[in-house]
Amino acid sequence: MNIGFIGLGIMGESMCENIIKKHNGRVYCFDINKNQKDKLAALGGIACDDGIEVAKNSDIIISMVPRSEHSFAVYKAILDVLNKDKICIDMSTIDPSVSVEISKMVKKTGAQFADAPVVKSKPAAITGELGILVGCDEFLYEIILPVLKYMGTNVIRMGENGKGLVMKVCHNALVAQIQNGVNETLTLAKKNGINFEDFAKAISYGGGQNFYLDGQWPKLMNDDYSVAFSFENEHKDLGICQRLAEESGIDMPGMENAKRIYDEGMTLGLGKEDFRATYKIVRGDYKGYCSHRIVFCSI
Repeated sequence: MNIGFIGLGIMGESMCENIIKKHNGRVYCFDINKNQKDKLAALGGIACDDGIEVAKNSDIIISMVPRSEHSFAVYKAILDVLNKDKICIDMSTIDPSVSVEISKMVKKTGAQFADAPVVKSKPAAITGELGILVGCDEFLYEIILPVLKYMGTNVIRMGENGKGLVMKVCHNALVAQIQNGVNETLTLAKKNGINFEDFAKAISYGGGQNFYLDGQWPKLMNDDYSVAFSFENEHKDLGICQRLAEESGIDMPGMENAKRIYDEGMTLGLGKEDFRATYKIVRGDYKGYCSHRIVFCSI
């Protein structure tokens, strides 16, 4: 069995590398960035000129691209080489409605399709310990599970096509709200003389204990915003959540508040930093910056 991988960015690079290391078969790969293709080819992958070449040579085709329009373009481009012997797995985080549309388009060719977005960030991608949330037919899940386990240790089927993405959007919206709560309470604690380490330790003793603070407080303390998961990607994910909530008729004021922080950060040019850079906004680094958010206006 040959596997193809389209999209070798921050996450895709390490995910593909794990497949190359663990899979007993050929791994074809493509990215618009030639350096990324060459990097994976040096590890044993087979670099391709485009996604069509990947799809032609692969039994299972995996994609990991930034946005809904990119996923749609990938699968529209390879439709003519898909058939009943091929399986497509889109691991990108995109709008669930777009993913369902792609699944219908792919299935018309006879091929099978799963959405399988990931949770956790670059370190977990490197070690092959991602969480993977899958939306597909039950029979297909059993077929693709061994391949997904090359990349992740926690894999769960959430339901039919699109449901993996619904769960991913819910997950990242919750993380953003937890992050915002950490930012606000940490800022308040520091203002009143409590240091980072004592804050994190005290929170770990009670009901406020959370994975985000446990892992991120040393980096927040050191103003380390090197990217494991980018600010702009979380902003994108909250936009997907906002649209999904509107489609579902659900009010999400906590998510909306977190998204306003991300909107502010994008305006301030923080998109390429790590998503924990929201802390800089909440603690008041940009207090003099006047925008639509009254909390940051000096009047």
